[in-house]
Order: sequence, then structure tokens, then C-alpha cells
Amino acid sequence: MSDTVTIASHFEDAEQQREAGLMGMWLFLATELMLFAGLFGAFGIYRGLHGEAFAEAARHLDLPLASINTAILLTSGLTMALAERSVQAGLIVVARRWIVATVALGAVFLVIKGYEWHHEFAEGLMPLLGLPFDYDGSHPAQAELFFDFYFAMTGLHALHMLVGLGALAVLWVLGRPQPGPRADRYIRQMRITGMYWAFVDVVWVFVFTSLYLLRS
Repeated sequence: MSDTVTIASHFEDAEQQREAGLMGMWLFLATELMLFAGLFGAFGIYRGLHGEAFAEAARHLDLPLASINTAILLTSGLTMALAERSVQAGLIVVARRWIVATVALGAVFLVIKGYEWHHEFAEGLMPLLGLPFDYDGSHPAQAELFFDFYFAMTGLHALHMLVGLGALAVLWVLGRPQPGPRADRYIRQMRITGMYWAFVDVVWVFVFTSLYLLRS
């Protein structure tokens, strides 16, 4: 890629342009953080009120599958970081390969998550869209509330992952050899997407810890 830096008319220099892009992404992630914070906060309150029932319901989740998915998503964070580093080094072909690896890992994560949802649907543990909730534990009402939170948290996270995968697909296309590529812009786009993907990783760690690990 060329070292040409295209500066928009409302910026004084390339550094200001880069900082503005990063600041915009930080502000966006702050709003996303507030969204998830409200959801986690509500879950924490009801977890405190119905600790025994929530712990019992959490035992119906597939911890081994979720653990595998956690490892997959954290690995995708590594491949995303390697893609960023490759772009900064001017290794666009290598970066595109790391993007493909990241997308593949993200897709595998969603497939496993979809399988897990299907399993819970088959067991009657999906209280969505008027579906019957079939729970044989001692606290069915509180368990239904737990699964409401479960599908809200994992569904919202999956939606964010789909957005991230779409952004990565666009980056892969933009990285194709073309006349007069704008290297500086592509580096900024890669860095901003990397920030978003890291956010998705961190959110999943909290989802995994809240839903799957706190079983006592």
C-alpha cells in the first residue's frame, strides 16, 4: 500500500484525523458499555434476590461448550491483533489472511452458540415469543427470569458479533490490491474495528462469568 495520507478538509493534520476517529470509537463503545452495564446491573440485582434459583437454573447451561466458545473468541482476539499489526507493517496480504482467520473463528463461535440455543429450545428452556417454558426445578418462575436474562445477554452479544463480522468482511474487501490505495485510512479502519472486536471479547468474558460460572 502507498504511504499517501488523505486528510479531510476539517482536520489540521493526519494526527488530528487519527485521534478524532479513535475518539469517536471510544464514545461509541462508551454508549455500548452503558447498554450492557444496565443489563448486567439488572441481572446482578435479581441474582442477589434469587441466588439459589439462578444458580440452579445456570446448571442447565452447557459449561463445556461455553468454555470452548470462550477459548475460540479469545483466540479470535489474537488473530485480530495480528491483522492490525500486519497492516501497520504494510503486510496487507498477511493482514487479510488474519482477517479471514478472525471471521472463521467468529463464525464457529456463532455456530456453537446456535447449537446451544437449539438444545435449550429442545428442552423447553426458551421462554421467547410465547414458547412454553418446561422447567422441572424447584423455582420455575425465577428460572424463567434467569433464561430471559440469558437469551437477552447472549442474543445481544451475538448481534454485536454479527456487526463485527460484517465490518471485518468490508475490511477484507478494502484490502484487495487496487490503484492508489489509502494506507493511512485503512490502518485507521483496521484499528477502530480492532477496538470493537476487543470490546466484543470483553463483553463475552463477563457474560460467560455471570451466566455459566456463578453456579453456587
